[in-house]
Amino acid sequence: MPRLVPSDCLAVIPARDEVATVAAVVRGVRDSLGCRVLVVDDASTDGTAAAARAAGADTLMLPIGLGAWGACQAGIRYAARNGFSGVVSLDADGQHRPDSLPSLFEKHARTGANVVVGTCIERLSVPKRIAWQYLRLLTGLQLRDFTSGLRLYDAKAVEILAAPEASLLDYQDVGVLMLLAGKGMTIVETPTTMQPRQEGHSRVFASWAVVARYMFHTTILCISRLDLDMRSARPVADGADS
Repeated sequence: MPRLVPSDCLAVIPARDEVATVAAVVRGVRDSLGCRVLVVDDASTDGTAAAARAAGADTLMLPIGLGAWGACQAGIRYAARNGFSGVVSLDADGQHRPDSLPSLFEKHARTGANVVVGTCIERLSVPKRIAWQYLRLLTGLQLRDFTSGLRLYDAKAVEILAAPEASLLDYQDVGVLMLLAGKGMTIVETPTTMQPRQEGHSRVFASWAVVARYMFHTTILCISRLDLDMRSARPVADGADS
């Protein structure tokens, strides 16, 4: 399997109203990896895109908000159409330290995995740890952190995530991981250090109501995927119409 080289990859940063932090993140990625950076402005109402461009990033401005996954997928599609070998995704809020990005490539070089997820277990609260245990049982994915947006995707994973099937997902975490695993992609994790969120708050864990909605949608997604897998594996009865 070809080894991913940072200079052949595109760093994709979905951002919505992150003018306070996005420039520092862009500069950090450029210094750490030396790759092109694309900030996907998810219909921000502040100067996020201008700040990103001033820091040296290309920008893709969405006319309507698509959410974190919709914005990330737009960047992944940009990478697929422009011949990049892989995609590094990270958040614009400053949580992901740019100096940890090379560790994703090192893990890929050692394992040949299609997807490398950067995780920081220390940041997980007790509710998150309980939720992740539930999701491990439900999905069969033996991952420690399901919501980390710090990821490295190789060309095969990029092709899958750029396809229309991936547009039906609401979140960039469990749904994306289940889709990739279902397509036979190998997913590994590597420990990284993360900083406290500098601005705003988690959109998934903003309140108990949002958490409940997230867990409900994720459960339905897992059940529907399980039902789909069972149907596809069921043998066709003799004499059935083809």
